[in-house]
Amino acid sequence: MLESILFVAGFALVLAGALSFLYPLRWLGIPTRGIAVLVMAGGFLVVAIGAGMIDSYLVYLGFALFFAGLISLIRPSRFVYIQTRRRALMVSGVGLLLAVGILFLPYRDQEAANHVTKLDDWMPRWQVGERHVLKVAAPPAKVFTAIHEVRADEILLFRTLTAIRRCGGTGPESVLNAPEQKPLLDVATQTTFVLLEDEAPRELVIGTVIAAPRAARGSGRLEPDLFRKTLRPGVVLATMNFIVTPAEDGGSTIATETRICANSPAALRQFGIYWRLIHPGSDIIRRMWLRAIARRAEESRLTAR
Repeated sequence: MLESILFVAGFALVLAGALSFLYPLRWLGIPTRGIAVLVMAGGFLVVAIGAGMIDSYLVYLGFALFFAGLISLIRPSRFVYIQTRRRALMVSGVGLLLAVGILFLPYRDQEAANHVTKLDDWMPRWQVGERHVLKVAAPPAKVFTAIHEVRADEILLFRTLTAIRRCGGTGPESVLNAPEQKPLLDVATQTTFVLLEDEAPRELVIGTVIAAPRAARGSGRLEPDLFRKTLRPGVVLATMNFIVTPAEDGGSTIATETRICANSPAALRQFGIYWRLIHPGSDIIRRMWLRAIARRAEESRLTAR
């Protein structure tokens, strides 16, 4: 509930700031473009707090300040309120220090206190992760079927964000280059992911190798046993689950959690930089993925009546 309130409030501030930047709206208490920029920044901060990714927000804020200062260093601009080259240099330096400083912040180990889910069994310790929850007006069996059947073209912004991730290039079939008419889960488990658990209609867990040194890379298909072994330093593993819980009203609650575990400080540091850059896109994909599952499950329930 609090997350939804923060999202609505944050986007309202962003919208108000954007409108006031184009045309200052005194009746909103935003009489200048400078205040409008602050309102937009505050709105994005509220959204970031709701999404649990303040670190990514600060990284992108730092880069925004860096480039604003860099542009104003070439040509000071009243438009962005950086009117001298000295001020531009200061803004650019502060922005770069902020972005780089946050990118290199260390992550702490997290552990599952109790092994409640299958995900806890497969990855009880991790450093990086995210979790999302959504209520669905359909019974668990319908929701679990939808998890297996939902396609990439049903997930809003999925293909756009994955195209950005692969820099617009093409390549072999994978989660980042999923066919439109094929269930996304099938694409994942037939390419770079492995199915770890499929306990219908409760929980499904998949896993993948994000990074590994050349000497640690095996040949052939990814096997579940990899997630139980002691591996060479430098390996980064990821697991992701969907868990469905029945609700009292006959509906369900679906949650998805992603956990990433690096087995060496160097691997964690490298992945941590990458994660703070892509976390906003990852967050959007998972939220939209849950919504696509919910929509398919609810439509299936209506059709069955």
